[in-house]
Amino acid sequence: MIYAKIVVNTMATAYVLINCELGSEEAIIKQLKGMDGVKEVHGTFGAYDILAKIESSTVEALRETITWKIRKIEKIRSTLTLMGIEGQT
Repeated sequence: MIYAKIVVNTMATAYVLINCELGSEEAIIKQLKGMDGVKEVHGTFGAYDILAKIESSTVEALRETITWKIRKIEKIRSTLTLMGIEGQT
């Protein structure tokens, strides 16, 4: 018998909801789109101004991107991060 090993390449994923200063949405969206690991960015209506989908090879790298890159962008007032659950995609 021959057995094949299947390797599933999973990425750590997070969705970051962002509140920013009034009028700064377009500039922040532009900055986010230029960042490594940022896969999607959308302006939104409602309680948050921007939604960003972030992917990285590890949860630690994902946390660093959110903490040290995204949250440090000027004119971002607050964020809420939703971490994806591995295996529930």
